[in-house]
Amino acid sequence: MSRRLTLVDAMGLGPAWYPRGTYPQAEAEAPLATAAAQPVYGESATLLPPQENKPAVPTPAPPAQSEPAAVAPGVAAQPTPQLGWAALAQTVAACQACPLAATRRQTVFGRGNPEARWMLVGEAPGEQEDRQGEPFVGRAGQLLDNMLAALGLDRERDVYIANVIKCRPPGNRNPEPAEIATCRGYLDAQIAHVKPDIILALGRFAAQTLLGSNETIGRLRGREHRLGDIPLVATFHPAYLLRSPSEKARAWQDLLLACRLLG
Repeated sequence: MSRRLTLVDAMGLGPAWYPRGTYPQAEAEAPLATAAAQPVYGESATLLPPQENKPAVPTPAPPAQSEPAAVAPGVAAQPTPQLGWAALAQTVAACQACPLAATRRQTVFGRGNPEARWMLVGEAPGEQEDRQGEPFVGRAGQLLDNMLAALGLDRERDVYIANVIKCRPPGNRNPEPAEIATCRGYLDAQIAHVKPDIILALGRFAAQTLLGSNETIGRLRGREHRLGDIPLVATFHPAYLLRSPSEKARAWQDLLLACRLLG
């Protein structure tokens, strides 16, 4: 962890995005299976201490490959390890494997540096993400950028951001299990390509999906998990922090934990 972060944390100041004042009681986040939950979907991202950033490099052009065919309806996509990054993005864009393809404007593949040490995984695109084709572009995205900036990070240079689901569920509803299963292969392929040194799961849906857990985000956050051999830290989704600003202090501790795990 950088000397700057150590001093900020030791002084109890927290990040710049943590406002002073009294905050309302934070709402509890229910398990994924709770039907009454109405999450506000947003995007994802990634973090890393500035002194250990991978150098910003342009994404290498993949070997020439044939245009991937659209995935047939009802058939779960199974990207192969040999599928290049550009071909993977094209496959996602052409996917028709679940009913979400009929209601989306476009898919949201991801954003950032595909060689970053940090990978942020969010939940599903919201309305603005569906319009613009990028993760975390609304108010939650602005907060996420501020969170990253407090660590000296930039979303384009230092992290890669992806979502569990690549298409917006109508009305921002929770994705169905079949939709999750269809999209999971895409996320796994992205993780395999990026090879991050750490994953930050943003929100209960992302954390529960990656960890195969039904525990609440309140129970999953604040400790180290593993996705294979990759350290994983779960924290609150930025959209939840907008609704419950008193939880920003705990989110900051999660970011510091992620930095410590990187050494």
